[in-house]
Amino acid sequence: MTETPDTTENSGSQADAAKTAQPEAVSSAKKPKRFLKWLLVSFMLICVLGAGALGGTFYYAKDQYERAGPASQDLTVQFKRGTSLIAIARKLENAGAITDARIFRFGIQLQKGQGALKAGEYNIPAAASMAEIFALLKSGKSILHKVTIPEGITVQEAMAVIQANPILTGDLPAMPPEGSLLPETYLFERGMTRTELVTQMRTALTAELDKQWAARAENLPLNSPQEALILASIVEKETGLAAERPQVASVFINRLRRPMRLQSDPTIIYGITLGKTTLGRGLRRSEIDRKTPYNTYQIDGLPPTPIALVGPDAIHAVLNPPTSKFYYFVADGTGGHVFATSLREHEKNVRNWRKIERQRK
Repeated sequence: MTETPDTTENSGSQADAAKTAQPEAVSSAKKPKRFLKWLLVSFMLICVLGAGALGGTFYYAKDQYERAGPASQDLTVQFKRGTSLIAIARKLENAGAITDARIFRFGIQLQKGQGALKAGEYNIPAAASMAEIFALLKSGKSILHKVTIPEGITVQEAMAVIQANPILTGDLPAMPPEGSLLPETYLFERGMTRTELVTQMRTALTAELDKQWAARAENLPLNSPQEALILASIVEKETGLAAERPQVASVFINRLRRPMRLQSDPTIIYGITLGKTTLGRGLRRSEIDRKTPYNTYQIDGLPPTPIALVGPDAIHAVLNPPTSKFYYFVADGTGGHVFATSLREHEKNVRNWRKIERQRK
């Protein structure tokens, strides 16, 4: 019975202890909640600041990409085939065309345009923006150089023109056959080789000749495209006036139909020089009388090869000649020719020409 008070008293102490410990437990539970709250707030603040920084960076880069570039004058920059976007951007930056290669790359990659850039030599306008430079490289409007091969020159003279061009690269190929190149103005990009250009010129001549041969007039005294090319080269050398080519062609077509010898002075000259040089003087009687494969005063029909490079107009003239009764022509003293239907009329025209020649001396 004496233990009862002790038990009651002890029980009260435990209850008091439990009551005393409750606030500490509550306080410990609140601390993790405050920590999580501050962690969330901090994370959100970092996200906001990060987004702001990212947005600021983006708009800065966009401004740099679209604003006028640093170049104070036009620049010429060349990119070879296979050049990477990184190398292109670095080259533009080194040339002073753009301020930051990384921004240039980023702008193009953002538009998925890295595969659209074309190789070539480009003129970058002064103050061009990165966006404008990208549009230029994507358009492929690179600088084109040109070489002009005149009608009526020989293949050796044409090859000398090609050799002298400072933009073309590489050695000349083997000498092509006479008349096998199409004379015209050719546009090309820097880096083109001389062999590539000569191949292009040969292909162009073949295509032009085949096309015109397929559309030729009927009943011509020509048996092949090569014969047409040979006659066209004679027409090309006989007159420098485009308007006269059809009439000159009609004379030679009429002679081949009769048949009569062509009697063309340029063929004799080619037989002497073989297209390597110019004669630089008039023909001698001994040269006219000498029988060679190219002397059409002494041989029947056509010489064995063309005597010059032939343009499309001369080919058209011999394959679609006008109807005429002319068999002769001679210089008229004005740069053109006078045509005749008979030998008597022609001899009269020749006397007039000789008189003009004497007066000029």
